[in-house]
Amino acid sequence: MSTTTRAAVVESGGAPFTLTAVELAEPGPHEALVRVVATGLCHTDLGAASGGLPFPLPGVLGHEGAGVVEEVGSAVTGVVPGDHVVLSFTSCGDCRNCQGGHPAYCATWLPLNLIGGRRADGSSTISRDGEPLGGHFFGQSSFAERALVDERSLVKVDPDVPLESIAPLGCGVQTGVGAVWNVLKPRLGDTIVVLGAGAVGLSAVMAAALTPATRIIAVDRVGERLSLAKELGATHTVNAGEADLGETLAVLTDGQGADGIVETTGNVGVLRQGADALAARGTLVVVGAPPFGSEVALDVNGLLPGKRIVGLTLGDSETQSFIPALVQLVKEGRLPLHRLITTYPFADIDQAVRDMSAGKAIKPVLTF
Repeated sequence: MSTTTRAAVVESGGAPFTLTAVELAEPGPHEALVRVVATGLCHTDLGAASGGLPFPLPGVLGHEGAGVVEEVGSAVTGVVPGDHVVLSFTSCGDCRNCQGGHPAYCATWLPLNLIGGRRADGSSTISRDGEPLGGHFFGQSSFAERALVDERSLVKVDPDVPLESIAPLGCGVQTGVGAVWNVLKPRLGDTIVVLGAGAVGLSAVMAAALTPATRIIAVDRVGERLSLAKELGATHTVNAGEADLGETLAVLTDGQGADGIVETTGNVGVLRQGADALAARGTLVVVGAPPFGSEVALDVNGLLPGKRIVGLTLGDSETQSFIPALVQLVKEGRLPLHRLITTYPFADIDQAVRDMSAGKAIKPVLTF
């Protein structure tokens, strides 16, 4: 039978989040009903809410959920009611990339997670007064007190770790950490540069601090964020509003350039500066997403010394192994995620959006 719950609905592009009663469909064979305890707020949610993504509105967003399993579908094997779970992206499980351990590059990733608003079979997970709403966002739509979640979005986690402290692992944190650990894989003596010290960038800084990289340079325009980056492991910081980025990086790297750069701002001008600041055989990881259709000009001869530019979705992580390991690091205090989090009651979602947009909160987490 269906479940009635309270969700934050966006009625149309640019409209505020409105708390309203919705009906969740009965769990399918590969779905679970989860009581949401906490959910992170991410720029991707704001992008969809603004109408900037072709996600069907009115709809329910939210894709950094964490909660407790209440009910499971007939074919679910990985979790049972009572289990604590972090919710992440979903994937088909059958395509070549899913089979190869790269579910973030699933052949059906876009419709399943970002723009479809429905299950793979076209059926709706959320309705209101009998009318289907956009749902199934990242297989979860967790801006709600209860969420109907795809089995492949569920990651069972240690019940001793408070869920509000690990909700952001599902998207933002694993993206920043994965950029460093799964793509750059720093070697001893490497210089890592992180462009943008928001939630994803600071996660990359924390990850870099747990590698043999010897120089970790954080770049932003907000002084408080650069101070926090230093406390989280950056060896150097650059305020891009006060210094020429290219010249400063050249000085800080002794003219060699950076071995690894993580671009989180989504600004194509910054991306170009990053490409120009690479060392020979260096790698630039593109994480920040500008509007669809954005292009960037590159100096082709500048790339010939073995430079790589790699796009990245969700840290290219295999969530079932990656997220529990991150939970362990949070539990041990080695990944001090609490330094990024500001909590808000679910009813204050619009305040959380305002604080995030104004740069007051790095990673808002809504609590239920």
